[in-house]
Amino acid sequence: MQPGVTSAALILAGVAFCCLGQIGQSCSTIEQRFKFNNSDIYVRLRRGEKLQYEVMKSSTTLQTVTLDNFVTSSNLEATTTGSYKLTDGTTSIEFSLVKSNSTITHIRVTRDQVVKGTQPKDCISLNIGRTHWYGGAEQKEHYWPVERQKYSNFSYVPKELGNMGVAERYWLSSDGFFLYVNNTTPLFIDQNSVGYEGKLCMSALSELPYDTRVTSAKFSYELAFAKNAKVAHMYAVQTLLGKPTGYPDERMVQYPVWSTWALYKAEVTDEVVRDFAQQIIDNGFENSQLEIDDDWEDCYGALTFRANKFPDTKKLTDDLKALGFRVTLWIHPFINNNCTAIYETAKELGYLVLDHDGSADTQWWNSQPKDAAYLDFTKTAVQDWFTTRLTRLQTEDGIDSFKFDAGETSWVPTDPVLQGDEYLTPLQITTDYVRTVAKFGSMVEVRSAQNTQDLPIFVRIVDKDSEWGWNNGLVTLITSLLQMNMNGYPFVLPDMIGGNGYNEKPPTKELFLRWLQANVFMPSLQFSFVPWNFDNETIEISKTFTQMHSDYTPYIMKLFERATATGEPVNAPLWWISPTDAVAQGIYDEFLLGDDIIAAPVVTEGATNRDIYLPEGQWTDGNNSSLVYTGPVWLMEYEAPLNTLPYFVRVGFTLA
Repeated sequence: MQPGVTSAALILAGVAFCCLGQIGQSCSTIEQRFKFNNSDIYVRLRRGEKLQYEVMKSSTTLQTVTLDNFVTSSNLEATTTGSYKLTDGTTSIEFSLVKSNSTITHIRVTRDQVVKGTQPKDCISLNIGRTHWYGGAEQKEHYWPVERQKYSNFSYVPKELGNMGVAERYWLSSDGFFLYVNNTTPLFIDQNSVGYEGKLCMSALSELPYDTRVTSAKFSYELAFAKNAKVAHMYAVQTLLGKPTGYPDERMVQYPVWSTWALYKAEVTDEVVRDFAQQIIDNGFENSQLEIDDDWEDCYGALTFRANKFPDTKKLTDDLKALGFRVTLWIHPFINNNCTAIYETAKELGYLVLDHDGSADTQWWNSQPKDAAYLDFTKTAVQDWFTTRLTRLQTEDGIDSFKFDAGETSWVPTDPVLQGDEYLTPLQITTDYVRTVAKFGSMVEVRSAQNTQDLPIFVRIVDKDSEWGWNNGLVTLITSLLQMNMNGYPFVLPDMIGGNGYNEKPPTKELFLRWLQANVFMPSLQFSFVPWNFDNETIEISKTFTQMHSDYTPYIMKLFERATATGEPVNAPLWWISPTDAVAQGIYDEFLLGDDIIAAPVVTEGATNRDIYLPEGQWTDGNNSSLVYTGPVWLMEYEAPLNTLPYFVRVGFTLA
């Protein structure tokens, strides 16, 4: 012991406090440590420029959290439940040990009373350069791993901004640590923002888009530690994220979905749809279904076909089915004001989301400001009414199923009045919408999600642009796929092959084919731009890869079944099969199908080769079965001309 330093230990209710301080100083001024009963888990408080706590296992520090604006001279106090509290006069932080064994350590940190007008902020170091991070929100510029993302006092809800359709509050590190923020927290995050470089900070603030009338907010999160990221993630699936209770339609996996959207946009008619179907048949392609997208309605929200575009919808769907197609339909949760009859009916019934001033006015991409309303799916009566109207489309018009668009919280009026737990506003509008539409069965696709990992439906990646790079291009198709899987959504429907052609920029032949190749080992293929818009070579190469995807359908379905049993991802990042491999942890342009196939598509414009990393194991070259590689190994400048998809199959794997 250093001269002039005293040591004191207090044993109270099974907790040991160890305080270090200069002689004459309060024990609370420097350090305090407590141990949870019947464990080797400690939390140590350190008082310096800012208060910090460390989670420790024996003498090893597992994680350090900085309490950015929490100031107190109080000591930790034991509670009757075995947890420990620290109070600053207006609120208290409670530390609880949820689980501790040889596999996992799980601690919950809770503030039950965050006074309105305050914003407690807890920060962890991202350890950039040493540690990688996964999970987080779906993003338009979707970097992977996610430690490169930047946010500044950013409200963390599913929203249109940044294509944030899936925004689970879950971050996983390559060290085997995860952070999960509970949904009752009005969460804002800072990441790599000014003053918080190299940090991920979470804070609770009762401001929009959350319920501003909550006088005392909650702030609760989970910290868990395991020997590696795979073990940590599987624990998160079992205890927090959940797993699907079933899986999507097999035909949607085996054969392509053909959508009118990217190719025809809103110019859809009976004639256009029939011609599209005939083109698919004439060019020798199979189908799962033909999806009729935007601008089929009398007006937005009517849910009735416009007669001058579709004079006899039932005859159209009957004829398409006779050709071997199923027919699905694009649906949204809005009613435009000029859709007068249905708008007035919904308004009179109280079925529209209102703000606290009683206005239903909002805006979406097919309306002007204040010219639309959002159906209030937090009301059971609205769920039933919407379901009944969609069922009519099935029974009277012959529609098989639906593509459900939107659903993010940002479409509701500012400061909405929603039903249910006030602490869940506005998250419940997304959850309730998705749960309502999921009842239409295994052909359903949605593009938003919020704690709906249990649903047996496809979650579609939000619209991609016909670009190559991080600007919402091809490479982000892979990173969005990985993000969804690591948030507990294994049934990912990739976006249109070639992107959506926005800004009058359709895909080139090269981009189209590379995009298709990237899709092969994902769960489903979705065409709108078509191979025959290019040339015969494109048609033949496209047939090769659609057939390859079809051939692997039995394996994909086995992985779907596995996901329902264990919650394991269908398309995991490369490190999943070698969790401590530091190289694999940073790979963003390769991915797994199950544990036995590595896909390494070309995602760089003009490239005819690429470097490929193979982790531990023996891997057969999918393009040359005589070549077997033992990982870990780099294959430099692997040749991949335009008709070649680099992929590798674990030795011993068979499709049978």
